[in-house]
Amino acid sequence: RPIGAGTPFAAAVDWMNESRAAVVAADIASGVSADTGAVLGRAVRADRTVTFTLPKIGQAVGEGAALSGNVEVRDIGIPADLVRGLVCRAQTVERDFARAALPPRRADGHKGTFGKVLIVGGAVGYTGAPYLTAAAAVRTGCGLVSLGVPETIWPVEAAKCVSAMPFPLPDKHGRLSPKAKEEILERAAGCDAVALGPGLGRGDGVTELVLDLLQEIQQPVVLDADGINALEGHIDVLDARRDRITVLTPHDGEFARIGGGLIGGNRLGAARAFGAAHGCVLVLKGHRTLTAAPAGNVLVNTTGNSGLAKGGSGDVLTGIVAALLAQGATAVRAAAVGVWLHGRAGDLAAERLTPYGMTPEDVVSSLPAAIGEIL
Repeated sequence: RPIGAGTPFAAAVDWMNESRAAVVAADIASGVSADTGAVLGRAVRADRTVTFTLPKIGQAVGEGAALSGNVEVRDIGIPADLVRGLVCRAQTVERDFARAALPPRRADGHKGTFGKVLIVGGAVGYTGAPYLTAAAAVRTGCGLVSLGVPETIWPVEAAKCVSAMPFPLPDKHGRLSPKAKEEILERAAGCDAVALGPGLGRGDGVTELVLDLLQEIQQPVVLDADGINALEGHIDVLDARRDRITVLTPHDGEFARIGGGLIGGNRLGAARAFGAAHGCVLVLKGHRTLTAAPAGNVLVNTTGNSGLAKGGSGDVLTGIVAALLAQGATAVRAAAVGVWLHGRAGDLAAERLTPYGMTPEDVVSSLPAAIGEIL
C-alpha cells in the first residue's frame, strides 16, 4: 500500500532518510514495490537490506535498486522444497554467470574461427558511432570486423580504423542509400552477425534500407539507434524475423517509439512483454539494464556507473554483443554478458578516470581487463 503524505508512516520514512545514522531494511526497504522497484508514495533509503530467503526483483530494478543499498540474502527457515518450487522469471547477472557464458577460444583457432561481424552505419556528422562499434567488436575477441559506411565518410573511417576493415557504400546527402542494399546483403551472407544502426541517421531512404535489410538478412542482427527508430510504424518487420535472431538495444525513448509501454514505471514488465510479443531479445538500456528473452525471462545487469551516460556508449555495447554472437554465444547470453562486460569495463574506466572524465573510447580500452577478470 502506498505511503501517503501526512501520515505517521511518511513522517517515519522522512526521519530515517534525514538521519545521519546507517539505515538497515528488513526484507525490503519500506515503500519499494517488491515486484517492480517502483516507489509507492515515498520510500526508505537503506544503506543495507537483509532480505529473506530470496532476493526480490524490486531490489535490482527501478528506484528500488538505488534505495536498497547492499543486499544480503538470509535464510529464515522456509522449507527448501517450497523454495525449489518457485519459478524464477528474473535474475541478476553476476560475475559467475558472465564467466560461464563467455564463448571459449580454441587454442588452434584462426581469425575465421572467432567470428565475422559486419557493421552497417554512419552518416555525415556521425562518424564516431560506427568506429566505436567496430573497435568494441575487435576488443571483444571477434576475428574479422567489416564496417560498411557511406562513401562520403569512408576516408574518415579508413583513417580511424586499424584493426577493423571499413569499406564505402553508395550514399545520398551523406547517408546510406537504398542502393547499398545488394552489397550489404552479399557481405552479410559471409558473416556470423550483423550490427545495424550505429550513427545511421534518419530519413526516408535510410528507413527503406533498414526495413529491406531486416526482411532479407538471415544472420543474427543487433539493431541499435536509428536502426531501431526505423521500426516506428513498421513493427511487423520485426515480427517477421521470429525465426531468426534479432537483438534490440533501445534506451527508453527509442523503446517508446516502437511501442514499448513504460506506463507506471514497470520497466521489467514492459521489457518482458515486448520480448515475448515480438520474439526478439530486448536490451532495455538504463540504470540496471534489462535483457528480456522471448521466453519471458529477464536478466538484470549489476555493473556500470554514471560515466556510461555519454553519447557513444551504446555504440560500444552494440559492438560487444555482435562480437559475442559471432563467436557462438546464444542471443540471450551474448546480450546479457555483453551488457555486463560493457558495465564492468565502464567501472574500470571510472576507477582510473572518474565518471566525469571517462569516455566511450576508455570503455573500449578497458574491455580486455574486464574480460581478464572473469577468465
